[in-house]
Amino acid sequence: MVKLAVVRTDSDLEHTLLSGASHINISRVSHSFDNSRDGRLDVLQDVSLDIAPGEFVALLGPSGCGKSTLLRLVAGLETATQGTITQDGHPVTAPDPSRIVVFQDPTLFPWRTVWDNVALGLQAQGILKAEKSRVDAALQKVGLQDFAKSWPHQLSGGMAQRVALARALVNNPKLLILDEPLGKLDSLTRIEMQSELVSLWRKNGFSVLLVTHDVEEALILAQRVVIFSQRPAKIISEIVVDRPYPRHRDDPTLTGFRHEVLNQLGLGKNW
Repeated sequence: MVKLAVVRTDSDLEHTLLSGASHINISRVSHSFDNSRDGRLDVLQDVSLDIAPGEFVALLGPSGCGKSTLLRLVAGLETATQGTITQDGHPVTAPDPSRIVVFQDPTLFPWRTVWDNVALGLQAQGILKAEKSRVDAALQKVGLQDFAKSWPHQLSGGMAQRVALARALVNNPKLLILDEPLGKLDSLTRIEMQSELVSLWRKNGFSVLLVTHDVEEALILAQRVVIFSQRPAKIISEIVVDRPYPRHRDDPTLTGFRHEVLNQLGLGKNW
């Protein structure tokens, strides 16, 4: 496995020491699905990955290679065929409010206001009455405090995704799991939301595991980029991105990393 790495500065590590973040360990994980036509379909192959508390890690790889499957395993939505996944030393066996997933589609309930959509997690836990202020605080974090009484159909795509982020943040997650959360946004809104994500992460200190197909997005957002092979996915390369935030797309170091990632993905000739 190729690894391009540089030592991080103290400022880079500053928020990895916050107590509100999870340490995730993925050890020798392989996974397969039953396929009625072809038998077992191998998706992940011997994947090991350690995510430090407060670290932002992005996963890159060919479409359909198994990245989103790995997210589902980390979230506890499925159980790995082989290997172990732990959160702060405890096995991940089921979903938990400390690990929140944000998908590509905001999946807001159209019959609930913005405030009520954000309140869903607290309502499900039976603590909404005592913790209402957390809903207002989450909306404040994503800049939607003035839209609390709005309906989903009144929101732009970027605003709807902010609601989805607020719905995640209201649970005070220790790990935020992002599955192509900006994939359906227009380019300008996507750039704006990338800045929002970095800001929220740095202010709140949770760990982040992101799947994206956008090489530039991975390098702009993450401290470490993990590159997967074709299915069954295995890790073929890691890049530690030592650049300070906010990052700029014309940064020569990022340009070099981008070229290296494309080479690892077999797309170097398209550079």
